[in-house]
Amino acid sequence: MVDGNTSNRVIEDVRAAARALPPGSRLPSVRELMARHRASPVTVQRALAQLAGEGLVVPRPGRGTFVAERPAPRSGVIAPGEPPRAPDLGWQEVALADRPPLPAASLDQLLAVPTPDAIALSGGYLHADLQPLAALGSALARAARRPEAWGRLPVEGLEPLRAWFAREAGGHARAHDVVVCPGGQPALATTFRAFSAPGEPVLVESPTYLGAIAAIRAAGLRAVPVPADEHGVRPELLASAFALTGARVFYCQPLHANPTGATLAVDRRAAVLEAVAAAGAFLIEDDWARDLRIDGDAPPPLAADDPDGHVVHLRSLTKSAAPGLRVAAVTARGVAGARLKAARIIDDFFVSGPLQHATLELVSSPAWRRHQRTLRAALAQRRDALVAAVGEHLPAWRIAGVPAGGLHVWVRLPDDLDDVALTARAAAAGVVVSPGRPWFASEPPASHLRLTYAGAAPPELAEGVRRLAAAAAVRA
Repeated sequence: MVDGNTSNRVIEDVRAAARALPPGSRLPSVRELMARHRASPVTVQRALAQLAGEGLVVPRPGRGTFVAERPAPRSGVIAPGEPPRAPDLGWQEVALADRPPLPAASLDQLLAVPTPDAIALSGGYLHADLQPLAALGSALARAARRPEAWGRLPVEGLEPLRAWFAREAGGHARAHDVVVCPGGQPALATTFRAFSAPGEPVLVESPTYLGAIAAIRAAGLRAVPVPADEHGVRPELLASAFALTGARVFYCQPLHANPTGATLAVDRRAAVLEAVAAAGAFLIEDDWARDLRIDGDAPPPLAADDPDGHVVHLRSLTKSAAPGLRVAAVTARGVAGARLKAARIIDDFFVSGPLQHATLELVSSPAWRRHQRTLRAALAQRRDALVAAVGEHLPAWRIAGVPAGGLHVWVRLPDDLDDVALTARAAAAGVVVSPGRPWFASEPPASHLRLTYAGAAPPELAEGVRRLAAAAAVRA
């Protein structure tokens, strides 16, 4: 400690002298500094070496130590010995002026972590008490002990994991049709870029997942809405949109669509596939809620009914497991699959080996099936608690069909309520909700809220709705 203080005194003494004297001036010798500060020769030499590293002094063996030359400061560079200045980042606005900002504001708000005292009726992930954390930890520990998990994997992903995703996609897919991705959002972004050129239209359900809208626009594409109701997208309007726009891609969530919770009706499935085939287009099937079914058995993916490769199937495990399990897969056949593989190589080479091995361990274990059964019962309880609370405290609000699965309910607000303003008042009251406006690719026809029942326990859900009702009663 004493030696450290002595060294600091030597450094500050020489630094002050170097700043006061002109370049080339001789500084006190090692002997003088030893006597002045009662320091050892080693301490003085270390102090001078540090100052030399800073560019303040130049040691010349046999001659002494001298003040270094001060170079003329360049833009953003501080000359040795000068006091620091505040950073000037204004140049960035000029450099980026002709590049539009990425449309991520709504996603940023959606992914924001609520404060500890807030009740989350928004968000896209399971509450911690619904996540299979013990099974995940065990799977990751087993995977980490495998030497091959740390090696280089095929760019399309671990073959047994791809085979699992292929079975989930339906009867026509095989392992070689699958590309493993680091989560559903990167998979979406890659797929949109791979199948569309900047400026081209992409048809989307209206409303639809705001992350898809953001990814479409970030790729320089145009999101074109196609109206949907409680039974999913309307096939006749889908066919009209293809004819009007010339689009070659339609993004769809046939099972428990986010945000509405709607499932594509059985009597619409064939008509939707026919409209896509007639347009010579791709249907990107975002099967995000396959493991989140509550009532009865889920219908098979649309990909299972598509023999000719029009449907590109996307499946993520993040929503049904935990936010940190960033593993998803895109299944596409033919040239489309090759193009997706090439696009994924450009984006990130391949997904982490330990994470892929852990995912395979998880979905192959009895613990995964137990988790699915437990999760179904828990989601049913929370969905029913949220719906009941809305009916009790907000009877004028209309739920657009109680969903048979997923994580959310879609609520139509009375005409005199603005969804964005209400969201702000609700946040001030300690409850986080998602306004309906960002979920539309164009102007919304009415005000809505998306309420999530998976992010809080049943008692918290009821309290959250009570706080929301109090915020709704306040008029600006």
